[in-house]
Amino acid sequence: MKKIIFKKILIDLIVFFLLCALSISLIIWVLQAINYLDFVVEDGHGFIVYLKYTLLNFPKIFSKIFSLMLFFSFSYVILKYEYKNELIIFWNFGISKLKFTNIFIKFSIIFLIIHLLINIFIIPNFQDKARSYIRSSNIDFFENMLKPKKFIDVINNLTIFFEDKTVDGNLKNIYLRDNSKENGYQITIAKKAKFEKKEKEKILVLYDGKTQNIINGTLSEFKFAKSDFGIEGFDSKSTTQIKTQEHSTIDLLKCMRSLQRVIKKEKNIMATYGFNNCRLNNLKNINQELYTRIILPFYNIFLVMLSLLLILKSKNDSNFNFYKNTIYLLGFTTVIFLETSTKFLTKNIEDNYILIALPFILFFLIYYYFIKKMNIKKI
Repeated sequence: MKKIIFKKILIDLIVFFLLCALSISLIIWVLQAINYLDFVVEDGHGFIVYLKYTLLNFPKIFSKIFSLMLFFSFSYVILKYEYKNELIIFWNFGISKLKFTNIFIKFSIIFLIIHLLINIFIIPNFQDKARSYIRSSNIDFFENMLKPKKFIDVINNLTIFFEDKTVDGNLKNIYLRDNSKENGYQITIAKKAKFEKKEKEKILVLYDGKTQNIINGTLSEFKFAKSDFGIEGFDSKSTTQIKTQEHSTIDLLKCMRSLQRVIKKEKNIMATYGFNNCRLNNLKNINQELYTRIILPFYNIFLVMLSLLLILKSKNDSNFNFYKNTIYLLGFTTVIFLETSTKFLTKNIEDNYILIALPFILFFLIYYYFIKKMNIKKI
């Protein structure tokens, strides 16, 4: 019978947590996806790239609200059982509040493991894949972005301007400035231009124009009746460099270890150790990323313990509402602290030991408080 009643409350917790976490994550994802439309509207990437990029960011959103939803779910279900007098069933079956707490701590470890797996393995892998779509994407939506009488510079080193666009897609009086030339630039002017596909590549075919090359201050010019201008050779202005958050956890741990060894003797803070982001001037960011992935999930157990404080008082107590609100305030304050605690990290790992140990210290303090309260009630 004990297993049945525990099974019921645990199922309620899982269902309510998943319902809340997935619903809130989906809302945030939709709002964020609207902001990511810039990839199409401003940077010229196609809708397939946009869709893949936004979908692969969902685990990161889910992880961000994981701890908050865990605290909210546990506290809500416990309060629901309390208000319906269903917690009394546990006490009537001889289950002590300390035993009840211990079972929920073990249960919260499952959530901890899930959160760690998401942070350590899934998010970095998905972030890297999402960015890889941007890095490998061509400017396949570029043609639709062109507007007459506007300077378009969404592509690196290329500026385009034209006066008008006909119904059949011809661009009239077009101006192009190519800044990719070494020690100079190239200006091309044509009376007409049109996009065409040649050998699976998008080509801007120019008619009746001239090209000026200004290299090292020297001007050269030639005229043409027809000329092909390749768009595929240019990249979008979207950031394509691998970010710290996209590296695997193992790589970041190895990097941190290497940098800690040389932190006092390496004079060049831009010197790299293994990969581009593994350098001393980026060490703080690496420590913050590892702290977010590995340490922050351990606060989940503390948050579960906070919600379990609700079982120490009955709803019939005169100050129960104040007590309940205080626990909610502590829970939300803890979640806010989680989001800001990374700012206190420094480059030197030894200066971060207190922050790293804090979730474990808080857990043992609150668990000691539980034991003390249970002993007082027994007396």
